[in-house]
Amino acid sequence: MMLRIWLNAVLLICGHFCNATGAFVGVNIGTDVSNMPSAPDIVAILRAHQITHVRLYDANAHMLNALAKTGIEVMVSVTNKEVLGIGELASTAAAWVNKNVAAYAPSTNITSISVGSEVLTTLPHAAPILVPAMSNLYKALVASNLNYQVKVSTPNSMDVVSRSFPPSTATFNTELNSIMIQILQFLMNTKSFYMLNAYPYYEYVKSNGIFPLDYALFKPLAPVKQIVDPNTLFHYNSMFDALIDATYNSIADLNFSGIPIIVTETGWPWFGGSNEPDATSGNAEVYINNLIRRVSNDSGPPSQPAVPINTYIYELFNEDKRPGPISERNWGLVFTNGTSVYDLGLADAEISTGVNSSSSFCIARPSADEKSLQGGLNWACGHGQANCAAVQKGQPCYIPDTLQNHASYAYNDYYQKMRGSGGTCDFGGTATTTTVDPSYGSCSSNSTLGGLFPSSALGPVGQSSDSTRTAVGLHFGTMVAAAAAVCLVI
Repeated sequence: MMLRIWLNAVLLICGHFCNATGAFVGVNIGTDVSNMPSAPDIVAILRAHQITHVRLYDANAHMLNALAKTGIEVMVSVTNKEVLGIGELASTAAAWVNKNVAAYAPSTNITSISVGSEVLTTLPHAAPILVPAMSNLYKALVASNLNYQVKVSTPNSMDVVSRSFPPSTATFNTELNSIMIQILQFLMNTKSFYMLNAYPYYEYVKSNGIFPLDYALFKPLAPVKQIVDPNTLFHYNSMFDALIDATYNSIADLNFSGIPIIVTETGWPWFGGSNEPDATSGNAEVYINNLIRRVSNDSGPPSQPAVPINTYIYELFNEDKRPGPISERNWGLVFTNGTSVYDLGLADAEISTGVNSSSSFCIARPSADEKSLQGGLNWACGHGQANCAAVQKGQPCYIPDTLQNHASYAYNDYYQKMRGSGGTCDFGGTATTTTVDPSYGSCSSNSTLGGLFPSSALGPVGQSSDSTRTAVGLHFGTMVAAAAAVCLVI
C-alpha cells in the first residue's frame, strides 16, 4: 500500500489544486458571532491583512458581493440543511449554483464548493444523498461552464478513520466504505480534492497523554520521544502530518490514488474551561505560527512529500454563540474590531520563525522537473564542491530519500559556502531562496544549513518566547517563503 502511495506522488505535484505560487494558508469565517461586522468591514479586515483565501460556511450574498473584485479566492458552502434538497433534485442544485456561484462569477473569485460539513458523522441519515448532491452541483457547474474553475467536495472529520495511528495501517470505518468509495470516485472523476478537518487539539485531548503536547504543537521532540510509524519507519514531527498521512493511507486502502488532500479546518482554542487546561493563548499562538511555517515549506507529509498541504485555519472570529464547552467559542484569530486575539505580530507584520531575518536558504523548486533537478544535484555535488555526505544512505539528511530533498541539501550547502564570493541560488532555474529555516531533527541548519526536507520541514519551531522576528510582506503574522512564492494568508 505504501509503495502505491509513493508511486503516485508525482501525479500529485501541484496537480489539482496547487499552482505556481505553492501552498497557501486561508481562514474560515463562521457566522455564530455576536456583533458580527458588516460584510464590507470583514473584507476590509481581510484586505488589510492581505488574506487571500477564505472559506465561508454558507453562500452569503452580502459577503459574496463585498468580495467582488478583491481577487480573494472564495470557498462557498452548501449548509447541512440544504444537502438533502440538492441531492434529491437536480433542479434545486442548478438553482443553488445559479444563485450562489454563477451570479457572482467571475467578479467574485469562487473556486470551490464545500458540500455540507462532516455530513457522514453529524448527519448519517443524509449520507446516501451526499454524493448525489455533489454530482448534481457538478452538473450544474458544467451547464454554467464553471466546472473547470470551481471544484466540488465535502469536508470529513478524522472520525471517518477507524484508527489514525500508525498512519500506515489507517483505514476508513468499514461501515462507511461504500459511501467513501462513491465520494472518492467522484473526486477522481472531477479532478477535485479530499477535504479534511484535522484538529491535533482534539486528537491530543482524546489520547489521554499517549502523545506529548509538543507533538501536537509542532515542537521538536527529544530523540527518545520521537513518533515513528513501525511499518514504514517514517518519523512524524507533528500530529498534523500524521493525521494527513492516516487519511492518505485510508484512501489508498480503498484502491484510490492521485487525490490530494486540502485541510479545510484546523486550529487551536485560545481559552477554555477549568477542565480544558491546554486551551490557552500561548498554545494557540505556538500552534498557529508553527502551522503557518509548516505549510509554507510547500511540502507534504512523509508518504506524500511532494504534495503541499493547502490549509484553512479555524477561524477568523470567535463564534461566541456556539453551544458546548467554553473552548468551542474561542478559536478566533481576531476580535470583531480587527485586533488580534494573541500575539501574531500584527502591528509589525512579523512572525516568530526562530531564524534571523538576514538568513537566506537555497532550496529546490517544487515545480522543477526531475531531469533538470538531477542535473543541478550532479553539478552541486561535483563541480560546485558541495559537501553531499549528509544525504548519503545512513546519514542524518538521507531520509526522505527523494531527489528534491537531496538537491535542496546540496544546493543550500553550495549557496551558504559560495554566496559571499558571488555564488547564486539558481541551478538552471531549479532553485530558489527562502527565509524559512528548513532544518529538522538531526539534520540541522547550524552547519551547512541544508535543504528543504519534505518529511518534516519544520526546523526548530515552537520557540516564540525568545526567537527573533522575520519581517514579511504579508500582515497578520504571516511569512513569505520565497520558495515557490508561497501565498500565506493569515
